Amino acid sequence: MKFPYALSDFGTLIQDGYFYQDRTDRIAQLEDAGRQLIFIRPRRFGKSLLLSMLEHYYDVNRADQFEALFGHLAIGQNPTPLHNQFFIMKWDFSLVKAQGDLKEIEMALYQHVNNRIIRFQRTYAKALSAPIAIDPNNAVSSWESAITAIAGTPYPLYLLIDEYDNFANEVLMTGRRQAFYENLLYGEGILKTLFKAVKGGIRGIDRVFITGVSPVVLSDMTSGYNVGEDIYHKAAFNDLCGFTEAEVAAVLEQLAAETQGAGASWSPAEALDLMRTFYNGYCFSEDSGERLYNPTLSLYCLKTLQTEGHYPREMLDENLAMDRGKLSYIAELPHGEELLAQALNGEQGILIPRLAKRFGVADVLTGVKDQPFMASLLYYFGILTLTGVGLLDKPILNIPNLVARSLYVERLRERWLPTYEDQETIPRLAETVYLTGDLAPLVAFIEQRYFPILSNRDYRWSNELMLKLAFLTLLFDDRLYMMVSETELDHGYVDLSLILRADRRTTTALDLLLEFKYVSLKDLKLTGEQVRTRTPEELAALPAVTEALQAAGQQAQRYGAALSERYGLSDLRLYAVVGVGLERVVWQALS
Repeated sequence: MKFPYALSDFGTLIQDGYFYQDRTDRIAQLEDAGRQLIFIRPRRFGKSLLLSMLEHYYDVNRADQFEALFGHLAIGQNPTPLHNQFFIMKWDFSLVKAQGDLKEIEMALYQHVNNRIIRFQRTYAKALSAPIAIDPNNAVSSWESAITAIAGTPYPLYLLIDEYDNFANEVLMTGRRQAFYENLLYGEGILKTLFKAVKGGIRGIDRVFITGVSPVVLSDMTSGYNVGEDIYHKAAFNDLCGFTEAEVAAVLEQLAAETQGAGASWSPAEALDLMRTFYNGYCFSEDSGERLYNPTLSLYCLKTLQTEGHYPREMLDENLAMDRGKLSYIAELPHGEELLAQALNGEQGILIPRLAKRFGVADVLTGVKDQPFMASLLYYFGILTLTGVGLLDKPILNIPNLVARSLYVERLRERWLPTYEDQETIPRLAETVYLTGDLAPLVAFIEQRYFPILSNRDYRWSNELMLKLAFLTLLFDDRLYMMVSETELDHGYVDLSLILRADRRTTTALDLLLEFKYVSLKDLKLTGEQVRTRTPEELAALPAVTEALQAAGQQAQRYGAALSERYGLSDLRLYAVVGVGLERVVWQALS
């Protein structure tokens, strides 16, 4: 098997024998869905490969390659009448430079469109009956000339637009003024004008397929392009990009059969469990419960297994690390930090009235940044996903997997503990817990450093959540652990489990499970000063604290048995941890 990591050209993929998860069976459904379609997915989720597949399928110039490219795929067994019946033009706005002043961005956009029209003219020169006039200062004029030339041929145009929102989002996320962005999209803004020209090209254009990351731009260009049909929430296209678990499992079985003889030390079941924890969990339709694996991350892992015989040491591919910037953007908004922390509390999730499907720059820059708005943005960025519906059919959003969770933890830890001393101290404290199971140094740090920070933040969190966040952000290490908060077990949820990755079991680190409870100062009828002066033993002897420790211990024992059975653990360390106000932490090791 050859894994096509970062390769999005369908022709190269097929002709050179790379792995391809067949999605050609959806072509007929896409044709029936409409003539001008808009499909949104997070970054690096296979959108460009999807467009390339459509390009190769519909291109009139590739008719003689149809059998070689598609004969072994689903659509090759039952092709639609439209195959190889179109001229193809492709715009890729991810290639448009977003830096500079407005005129420079306008010229970059026009140059890209002009370059693609020139390429189109060269590709189909024999079929075109009239020349295309390229206006270097006005790509809309060049486009209109191209449409006129196409109208004089027997073939209609299929226009493919990749990352339609890329350069506009780049302008937006870099903090440019609202007026700057409005000049791109409002009135006779260049992007709006360009899409208005696409809408008006009815003489030669027959179909349009547009991909992007978010619908931010859609609202602002509605009057310029209001004919596109959104298909990104439809259940039929939930897995149009991404891998299902059955598909990943099948690939792992085949890969194992090919590589086990070469000394590989992993099993398909073990690999699937690891990949499920780190890469699975995405759902893009409220009407589909099927979870999807991130395709780029999955291929990154599969290729490492194949070529190196072990799992990636860093499960987050750095090509996706730029998503940190999206979390930073949300964290800077009013109540944004609170939303990120709430997302880490996976038991409840984030309940919103509805996903925002179209919102404009005014909403992003000057509107009220309420929870539904921010949560919807994180959903489109791929760092929240649909996990169900709550009361009144309201969508529930959660962090999809451990890779995404690591971005949240990293962002909050940097905001709350930004100093050099903090960054030097935290790894040493965490390693003490990993190697010895002694929580005492970590607890002292939480009491002296962490609680003062969290208690000064005016957030509507439960104090038990604050306690959990402190341990989660300090102990999180996905290079060593499958570290999952709110793991569902035995009709309940583990507060925090640190289970060694299968490829790290040769280390001397421990498997850990922590259950948290909280006792308020009001319940104890004590002041903060009184609590701070008592020893841990004295605090543990208080009836309310004793009761909380016992309750946490019982949960830890029950969940620990289930976790040990699931992962075959023989020495899982269990802890009951009780926060006493936002002043002290009392803990007990149970095993």
